[in-house]
Amino acid sequence: MTPQMVVSIGREALMVTLMVAGPLLLFGLVVGLVISIFQAVTQIQEMTLTFIPKILAIALALLIFLPWMINMLTDFTNHMFALIPTLAG
Repeated sequence: MTPQMVVSIGREALMVTLMVAGPLLLFGLVVGLVISIFQAVTQIQEMTLTFIPKILAIALALLIFLPWMINMLTDFTNHMFALIPTLAG
């Protein structure tokens, strides 16, 4: 196994991780930003106000993107298993 192959596998794993986590993090970020703007406008400074809407937004995003996420992870896993014979030689 060459150093270039290790870097390539690491880069691919990092990209898959970012792509799988991205939609959930983006939904949480947007909901948090909207709630922060609401808090600034109404001057309600309650720290726990953001938790429930963020949890619900992330759960909704998970329901929407779960099939795509599973497909991405399955493809990556199949690719890694396909690389095993080339790594042994």
